Formats: sequence, C-alpha cells, structure tokens
Amino acid sequence: MTRPARLSVGVVSAGRVGAVLGAALARAGHTVAAVSAVSRESLRRADDLLPDVAIAPPDEVARGAELVLLALPDDALPGMVRGLAAAGALGPTQIVVHTSGAHGVDVLAPAAELGALGLALHPAMTFTGRPEDLQRIAACCFGVTAADGDEVAWNVAEALVVEMGAEPVRIPEAARPLYHTALAHGANHLVTLVAEAADLLGSAGIGTPERLLGPLLSAALDNALRHGDRALTGPVARGDAGTVRKHVGVLAEHAPDMLPAYRALASRTARRAVEAGLLRADLLPDVAAAIEEETP
Repeated sequence: MTRPARLSVGVVSAGRVGAVLGAALARAGHTVAAVSAVSRESLRRADDLLPDVAIAPPDEVARGAELVLLALPDDALPGMVRGLAAAGALGPTQIVVHTSGAHGVDVLAPAAELGALGLALHPAMTFTGRPEDLQRIAACCFGVTAADGDEVAWNVAEALVVEMGAEPVRIPEAARPLYHTALAHGANHLVTLVAEAADLLGSAGIGTPERLLGPLLSAALDNALRHGDRALTGPVARGDAGTVRKHVGVLAEHAPDMLPAYRALASRTARRAVEAGLLRADLLPDVAAAIEEETP
C-alpha cells in the first residue's frame, strides 16, 4: 500500500467531521496548516481539536495545502469544488479529499481537470465533534472511492484511512448512491426509532428509559449483525396477532403520529419473518390484519 508523505493539510470546514478528521490526520503525523470556521460552534471545535491552527477563508485554506479536506454537507460540496477551482485554489500538486457519503469522485471533476488527485473518504460513523470521536474512529470503516483503474489513487486513499486508525472499504463510483442509502436508512432511522421508543416509555412514567432500552437494543443490534433475520423476535415474528392488535390500539390512543411508522415496520418485519422461516405463512394474514386494523 502506498504511504502518503507527510502532508500540509487544509480543512474546509471545521464541522463535526472536518475538525475530527483534521485532528486524526495531525495525530498521524500530517500538519494541519489552516481551517475554515465561521459559526461559534465550528470555531469552538477548531479551538478544541485543532489548537493553534490558523483560521482562514476556504480559498486560502485550500491554496496553501497539499491535502485539501472538504468536510461539507452533500448539497454544498459541488459548488465549493467549482468555486475553489475557479479561484485558482486547486492544482496539480494537491490531493483533494471529500467526506460525503452520497458522492464519489465525479463531484471532484473540476479539481481533477486541474491535475489534482481526487478521493472520496466517507467515515461510516456518526460524529459529535468532540475529542472522543478520535477514539471511535479506530472502530469504524471508511467507504473509499478513487478513479476507476487508478490503483495508485486507491492505495493513497486506503493509506490515509489506515493512518487515521480506521479500516478502508472500497466502494466503486457506481455503488456510492446505494451504499449511502443503506447507511442512512440504518443509522438515521435507527435514531428516530430509539427516540420514539424512549418517548413511549417516558409517557408510561418510566424515568430512565435509556436504562431499559440500552441492554435490549444493544443485544438486538448485535444479534441482527451476527444472524440477520434469524435474530427477529417479538409478537410479529411469533404470529401473536392479538398482541400486535393491542399495540396498534395503544399507539392510536397515546401516540397516533407514531402509528404509520409502526405499521410500516411491522409489515416489513412480518414478511421478512416468513421468508426466514420464523413466522408460519398461514399466520401471516392474521398478523397483517392486526397491523392494519382500523382504530377508533
């Protein structure tokens, strides 16, 4: 694997991801020379994670860097790349890296046309923007993408990830949309699901819902990753239509806004349980009827 030389790094910008990855690159021996930060929160993160690093506008950060790290929201990335290229801030001696999961390296075409090496390094992890994220990186993977057929570029991408302490996983350009959809569907909707479960427990008068949910959901996640659909448990997978009907009624009374999501997930669970051989096919109609039962 090609190991990148010690590089001067410019971070655009000091959001939750940029500040942490800038600190991870510094920990690996690279030099973070400048960072862009505007909001109070980003300035605080820069001060905490990248102390004594100069704060500058994005074009100045990029122009003086050998490795330009673009840690921007998905929709903001294309415009920033075009703007930096038009400003003459990118060129043939640079590595330009973005952290977006939704984009591959095609979005870096304006930089590549100027001779820069474009790489996509997406950390498959949620970030708080605090120092503990540096430890969490060691347990995560990065989805890496480089130009098709450019093995040197792929090796540089992988080496940068390994230096930060994480594991690189190659994601071809064409697979990036499906890859990112899978991660967002799992991680983002999991947070919503857990928060809604905690809200229901709070409505039941339970003062520490996280204490109840923590062990249960940790075990469920671990089992799901190890065993897939065979890890399914609960009334839907068992075919307990009466209990499912009761759940629908409780939600209709106490949390009607959650009922559509419960119905959608319960229906998907039932069909997957049948396909996994956990739910008898002859019980599926009763379970499906209970899920969709009209409520007063």
